[in-house]
Amino acid sequence: MMTRIVSLCPSSTEIAAYLGLTPYLVGVDSYSDWPEEVKELPDLGPDLSIDMDEVIKLKPDVVLASHSVPGMEKNTEEMDKRGISYVLTSPNTLEDVLEDLIIIGEATGTAQKAEELINACRRIMDTYRELALGCDPSRLYWEWWPKPPFTPGGGNWLTEISALAGAENIFADKEEASVKTTWEEIQQRDPERICLAWVGVPFDKVKPELLKKREGWQSMKAMTAGSIHVLPEPLYCRPSPRLFTGLAELAYLLHPDVFPEPLTSDVLLYP
Repeated sequence: MMTRIVSLCPSSTEIAAYLGLTPYLVGVDSYSDWPEEVKELPDLGPDLSIDMDEVIKLKPDVVLASHSVPGMEKNTEEMDKRGISYVLTSPNTLEDVLEDLIIIGEATGTAQKAEELINACRRIMDTYRELALGCDPSRLYWEWWPKPPFTPGGGNWLTEISALAGAENIFADKEEASVKTTWEEIQQRDPERICLAWVGVPFDKVKPELLKKREGWQSMKAMTAGSIHVLPEPLYCRPSPRLFTGLAELAYLLHPDVFPEPLTSDVLLYP
């Protein structure tokens, strides 16, 4: 097992935690905030402005990085120049997230734990897929960023999570993982529910009232029904196993008559 690990983004930090590697983390990026104890570790800077001199001082056996953070190439190129060993993942789908568990597990001597986690995740997926058959799918608009609006497309894990939660992502027809769209197109697609999970924005700083100021939005189904949900960004925008807790919470929010109420803070660590 690796004895000194550095993580350069929140999803990698979270995967390390699920693999039981938190005690071996010696430094993380500024945005890694789960589990709670990583907040006490040396802060190496924002994920796209990592202090590589500090990374070297920490003498890591391996550095964890992910292409889920746009621009991560800046860090990997610098690590290549400096001869720093790293593991790079490129997740877009839920299957990719499970594969990342294997990649990081094999690199850190925790492959057996990774397999156990994958089996647990697949059991959750099978359960929710079966329950979702009994739902009248809600049409969801996911908002990652408000202006210009960015939303997950068909190639992103949130399209899969929507389906498992008895819903449909209104941009599932777009092949790409991340879609830059317009307020006009969203209005035309007329979602029944709106899920706001603004990347990098604290939960209490998301302002759903701003949606009322968008031209033409007042007549949308989601707006007239008041079906606007501010969701915790870490459970939906980071490609780690925490997505499965997000799935459980979303499913119960949308269809409490079909799906069980999540009774723990994490469906994998505290089932």
